[in-house]
Amino acid sequence: MIVVLTGGTGGAKFVEGLRQVTSVEDLTFIVNTGDDLEWWGLYVSPDLDSITYAMAGLLSRERGWGVKGDTFYCLQAMGELDEPTWFHVGDRDLAIHLVRSRLLAQGKTLTEVTTEICRKLGVQARVLPMSNSRVETRVTTPVGELSFQEYFVQRWYQDPVNSVRFAGASEAEPAPGVIEAIRSAGTVILAPSNPVTSIGPILAVPGIRAALRETPARVAAISPLVGSAAVSGPAGVLMAAQGLPVSIAGLAQAYGDFVDILIADLRDQKAATQLDRPGLRVHCTNIVMKTLENKTKLARTVLALLAGEKSASAISDP
Repeated sequence: MIVVLTGGTGGAKFVEGLRQVTSVEDLTFIVNTGDDLEWWGLYVSPDLDSITYAMAGLLSRERGWGVKGDTFYCLQAMGELDEPTWFHVGDRDLAIHLVRSRLLAQGKTLTEVTTEICRKLGVQARVLPMSNSRVETRVTTPVGELSFQEYFVQRWYQDPVNSVRFAGASEAEPAPGVIEAIRSAGTVILAPSNPVTSIGPILAVPGIRAALRETPARVAAISPLVGSAAVSGPAGVLMAAQGLPVSIAGLAQAYGDFVDILIADLRDQKAATQLDRPGLRVHCTNIVMKTLENKTKLARTVLALLAGEKSASAISDP
């Protein structure tokens, strides 16, 4: 079984590639829910939706989120009614939020609801929220503390960041199946997701980080950085706010107690040779996923590394 910790657009892109090169029945995704929000009275879980859409072949590759070919008539109508429209929800996407909210209101857990939505969309992989408890990523800025979606979507991540916290994480429990999946995995992959606000909330749930340390599986993490810049989004700013170097050294620091292999970009070869951490191997390859071919090749490379086809301490693709 392949277990993937994931969130954000980088995670969804990698999942699209992984879907091409392995049996979907062997995949378990543990997904960030720190970005979840209530919107128009509905419970929205952006990362769960992106992974579900990616596995269903419905993800919009142009936007990196939402349903391909979606329309936005409801969004337009809500604006005409003077309702907030800064969080863009498409019409087909809205149907998922309606179903989720109804099932949650009936007393089902987020895990149960996610399983039901996956079944309805024909997704055979196992998609698990990190927790059934509410955990909210909060970003402290000079204008005050913001939810992640307020910081990222409404304000276009333009505010300086003082710190990030995960409200409710210390009281949360891993969703059923999460710890068992990690402990019984053949391989574990951390997708090229923001280490602070996509992977960070997952690791903040008590028990998950310990399970990653204890699993007999080999654990690989894919960098979302090229040099000192994020491939996309505010990962660099958020890493700096958390006191992490904005580099693969920062990733090694964030994941160092459990990761075995770090996959970095070809442009980080020099940094890879300088990264001296016992037990950590670094492999450099193209991590920028502009095409389906890029995504597929990266997924194949990661699986090959985890299968032990490469063994040097700091190695690169030709």
